[in-house]
Amino acid sequence: MLPGNRSQSTLHRSLGTLLLLIAIPFTHAQSLDAEALRSALDSPRRETADRIRDPDRKPVEVLQFLQLEPGMTALDVYAAGGYYTWILSHAVGPRGRVLAQNSPRALRYGEDRSDITQGDALARKLENGALDNVQRIDRRMTETGLPPESVDFVLVSQILHDHYNRNPGRALALLRTLHGLLKPGGILGIIDHSGMAGLDNRRLHRMLESDARRVAEAAGFIVEADSELLAQPDDSLRRSIFDPMQARRTDQFLLRLRKPQ
Repeated sequence: MLPGNRSQSTLHRSLGTLLLLIAIPFTHAQSLDAEALRSALDSPRRETADRIRDPDRKPVEVLQFLQLEPGMTALDVYAAGGYYTWILSHAVGPRGRVLAQNSPRALRYGEDRSDITQGDALARKLENGALDNVQRIDRRMTETGLPPESVDFVLVSQILHDHYNRNPGRALALLRTLHGLLKPGGILGIIDHSGMAGLDNRRLHRMLESDARRVAEAAGFIVEADSELLAQPDDSLRRSIFDPMQARRTDQFLLRLRKPQ
């Protein structure tokens, strides 16, 4: 987003978030243990490539913002190589469960979703990390077989733009599917690469935050809060996220959505 528009947009979002926070009561069974999770992220069982991503992706702070709690059933949509699957597994703990979903096509790609992998990256991660509370779902989201209202938490990280830019109706269908899987009061977290109006965001693999908000509301979600945690003001929104000049450091928006009770 442009610098001049960022401040105005942030003010608008903050006022909207304040009104929602006043109107919607929150209940927390148990807060995320941030220090324990940070310790788990430093485990020698975790891949070095994933640890290198942590300073930019800020997973502990992101999950705190999204209000993930131990014991939840969490769905990692398009889990790819399992960066967030590993983290979610430790965050929900032994009383929780993680559903790592990948379409057959998604299994061909690595964590950055640009290179074809050799072998099953997610399987190696689950085995090396002894992630016993993770269940793989290697099927399309429309074919998971999960019961309605069986999930507490859903993470859609860096993939909504692919659905929206091909056809906004595809993004709406995805979010409606997730809405049906979430329990009343359940949480949907969206992370994606910020785009700019007037550019070819499909080619750049980006999207406008306003488009994400609009399609989420159309799917029946409340946009409860947003965060600047993943902002990168120096990101050139005219570059593809895969441009080597970006070094994978893109400006990203972060939204917490909630299914109404």
